[in-house]
Amino acid sequence: MSKVSIRHLDLAGKRVLIRLDLNTPLDDGRVLDDTRVRAAAPTVKFALEQGASVIVCSHLGRPAGERNPAFDLTPVAVRLARALRMNVSMAPDCIGDVTTQMARDLQPGQVMVLQNLRFHEEEEENDFDFASQLADLADVYVNDAFGAAHRAHASTHAVARLMPSAAGLLIDREIAALEPIRRGEAGKLAFISGGAKVSDKLGLLERLAEISEVIAIGGAMANTFLLARGLPTGDSLLEQDMVEAANEISAIAQAEQCRLMIPSDCVIAHGADEPPRAKPLVFGEEDMPDDWQILDVGPATVEAFTEAVKECDTIVWNGPLGLFEREAFSGGTRAMAEALAKLEETNTVICGGETAAAVAQFRLSSKMSHVSTGGGAALEYLQGLDLPGIAVLPDAEPEDPNEDEEDD
Repeated sequence: MSKVSIRHLDLAGKRVLIRLDLNTPLDDGRVLDDTRVRAAAPTVKFALEQGASVIVCSHLGRPAGERNPAFDLTPVAVRLARALRMNVSMAPDCIGDVTTQMARDLQPGQVMVLQNLRFHEEEEENDFDFASQLADLADVYVNDAFGAAHRAHASTHAVARLMPSAAGLLIDREIAALEPIRRGEAGKLAFISGGAKVSDKLGLLERLAEISEVIAIGGAMANTFLLARGLPTGDSLLEQDMVEAANEISAIAQAEQCRLMIPSDCVIAHGADEPPRAKPLVFGEEDMPDDWQILDVGPATVEAFTEAVKECDTIVWNGPLGLFEREAFSGGTRAMAEALAKLEETNTVICGGETAAAVAQFRLSSKMSHVSTGGGAALEYLQGLDLPGIAVLPDAEPEDPNEDEEDD
């Protein structure tokens, strides 16, 4: 898949509406993690360097179509200004007379940020009139919000139909990293899957079972697979109604000669707020107490996962292997991240907000080949689904294979 890129546009003297994903965690108006802000900055800088003025739009949280101070984008705009090392103006709204005048007054080299798009219910409704008001602010539209590209919203879909459009640098990078995996052209593939629910990844697991050499499952979703194989799970979080689906995924993997792995040992405790038992529980060697919970994979599991995946060319990891937010239950996720960081010749791709946060927490992001900014978007893309925010962008012209050849 190749889309028209911001690199293909003549931006000199143009006002560019750039849809970013600035949906960052806040605590009392303070940005807790600016990963997405820093990832978005290069596209804004590129437009400015080409002589454009930039109008940034984004959503933040779920304000349900109403103005809510808790989801005010101003603190994020301040952090964007820091990343850009320049002043950034903040509009009082994303549409309206004042915002429109601010956009008209914007000069080349200047940046303004629109207020939260989701303060208007029309945004999530993909409303044409709302998109038209956004389009009237600028001459060109660029979508660089990969994390929101799987939503057909006004700012990611409808607006792209109303004006010259292109993908930003971040979406370019995401497509370049994920497209070979999506097509089954990334060599021997391993998929490490964690998180809570099998139901959230059913289609993805079925697809990857067909193209992967190894699927290694941890996190709470592994408990459903453990139950499906008749192993004890105590009082652990699991999906009873997904046991049959887990068996079906295992059957697909077996038929496709994909090695599907589940934990061989685990860290257990009476609850997330309780200390873990001193020794990991080893399945097959002892019974799981009925009132205990599985909260992390054990060291033998990480070792087995590592040995299996390190023989592959590409490793995709989505979902922590345990409750990594708690130090007592972060060992499995940390050990897996450290193991992947050592595979310098392997293409390591991190997908999903929690997994990216975990790798960042362990200060290993730079050791990975690609850390995707999209969770749901990346998983849907790898599953083979079209993302509305990308599909709507114009296709790039095929490159001429003879264009760069030297004369004989």
